[in-house]
Amino acid sequence: MGPRLQDWKQEINQCASLRDLEDIRIRLLGKSGEITQMLKNLGTLDAGQRREKGAEINQLKEGVRLCLEDRHALLAAQALDDKLAGEAVDVTLSSRPEAVGTLHPLTRTLEEITAYFVNAGFSVAEGSDIEDEEHNFTALNIPEHHPARQSHDTFYLNAPGMLLRTHTSPVQIRTMKATPPPIRILSLGRVYRSDFDATHTPMFHQVEGLVIDQGTHMGHLKSCIIDFLRHYFDIADLPLRFRPSFFPFTEPSAEVDIGCSREGNALKIGTGKDWLEILGCGMVHPKVLLNCGIDPDIYQGFAFGMGLDRITMLKYGLPDIRPFFEGDARWLKHYGFSPYFPAGA
Repeated sequence: MGPRLQDWKQEINQCASLRDLEDIRIRLLGKSGEITQMLKNLGTLDAGQRREKGAEINQLKEGVRLCLEDRHALLAAQALDDKLAGEAVDVTLSSRPEAVGTLHPLTRTLEEITAYFVNAGFSVAEGSDIEDEEHNFTALNIPEHHPARQSHDTFYLNAPGMLLRTHTSPVQIRTMKATPPPIRILSLGRVYRSDFDATHTPMFHQVEGLVIDQGTHMGHLKSCIIDFLRHYFDIADLPLRFRPSFFPFTEPSAEVDIGCSREGNALKIGTGKDWLEILGCGMVHPKVLLNCGIDPDIYQGFAFGMGLDRITMLKYGLPDIRPFFEGDARWLKHYGFSPYFPAGA
């Protein structure tokens, strides 16, 4: 049996494919295979010969089986390697080289605003989308009866006192509580309010600035806002005006308008006799400073805030905010920006 086993092993090890190997297995171990026939012929022998011959045939069968298994494992591994090599995809290359991705207009605006204020010495601060009433309302001097605290305007969670933040101001509160002045931060991100139409969505984006230091005054605030808006809209002589207003967390407070024209039902920034409200601002209320553990007799500050989505619409002439979140590739291709050029380039 020895020479025959060696011949079969050699034949098995020379198999180049799993199909050829399976043919050999059937020829040797199948129902009509050579080794199977040997076992069937044992019945023609007497008891003594049957035992001796049966042991030899079983040894032969086991040797062939082990050799088949080893060769099968090797060929299967080679087949997998060949398949993977043939299906390999270079993930560093675009599947469609002719299709260049674009940045969402919101991303572009976010990058541009961040770059401007970081260059002006601000740090970027972020916070959780889920807040509590203390940081979202109370610490900001917003009274219990204020309409903004009602469920028709704010998304409250099942957990008592928890909500989806209605502005990024809680980031300013947490920063003032955790960081001693001077403070110069930009807080930006998603905010949530119960509203939905062509210019409002339940989720939108907001950017706010905060400066706390000794000797800070309204002149610093006006200079910061004027320089930023003229840079953002790229109009060196952009007309601006500051109108007295009221916000619970600032005193005095102001709303900022920019000059525009609405002739022919077309909005044009920077020319004409009309005005367009663009953001709110003011000096940080002394009660807010006290709520954050800052002495208002030593430190003063200013804050401003604007809707990121809205100023994006104004700059790029986008009439409806809802496509911002619809994921339409055609809209993004039309209004998007090349990712290869930084904001301001």
